[in-house]
Amino acid sequence: MPVGTVSLVGAGPGDPELLTVKARRLLDEADVVLYDSLVSEAIRDLPPASVECIDVGKRGDGERTTQAEINDLLVRRATAGDDVVRLKSGDPCVFGRGGEEAEELAAAGIPLEIVPGVTSAVAGPGLAGVPPTHREHASSLTVVTGHEDPTKADSALDWDALGRSVTAGGTLVILMGVGRLPDNVAALEAAGVDPETPVAMVERASREDEFTVTGTLETITERAREVGIDPPAVTVVGDVVSVRDRVSEYLNAAGTARSTGGPVADDPAVPTE
Repeated sequence: MPVGTVSLVGAGPGDPELLTVKARRLLDEADVVLYDSLVSEAIRDLPPASVECIDVGKRGDGERTTQAEINDLLVRRATAGDDVVRLKSGDPCVFGRGGEEAEELAAAGIPLEIVPGVTSAVAGPGLAGVPPTHREHASSLTVVTGHEDPTKADSALDWDALGRSVTAGGTLVILMGVGRLPDNVAALEAAGVDPETPVAMVERASREDEFTVTGTLETITERAREVGIDPPAVTVVGDVVSVRDRVSEYLNAAGTARSTGGPVADDPAVPTE
């Protein structure tokens, strides 16, 4: 039996209209789709009934499917002749373990392709009216995982360097950092970042229940607690957050059927200039 193929596909932040044309075609043509828990229900419902869909998601409260089990399933199904779509929220190679899975497939001799997706690191801020870069505010963009404990001695993240980047005018985007928000804020403050630096958090970007809360480095933890920000959410730190105030009134007013700007909880203390 001929060996099948594996496509590592980015599903984007959640709105099916943000899927790439190629991703949509592969979902129709696959024999089996292995999807993560953060892939939206609207996208999970797209494949035809003839396509087998398997939940291999992981959540912060414990792994339902280990990465080793996922790797094994990908290899077994492709070896059996199936064309497999490995469907991941956002982009498969931005904190999505796409690189690890590609290495495993290559080692097993499985033909593979990587189909980029719209990463929430860019989509989340942009949909909320916060451009990650802006000529007058930020000429650099740093994306980090918020899962790491910034207080551990062997952290892979240099919070002093991250703090210097923000202070110099760069934008910092923290993915998957809701649970460690107080620790991450404390680490940035310890690195010398001005407590008045604007911060935004965008929950469930691009979905119908998208929600944005803004504040400053000093206030964002309490603001997020007040409005009940839950994962998945993207945190943006930097002067670009102030742009939101100047565009939010007109966001999604260009004939869209629904507002992807979502409810807002803006902090009046955030500077607009």
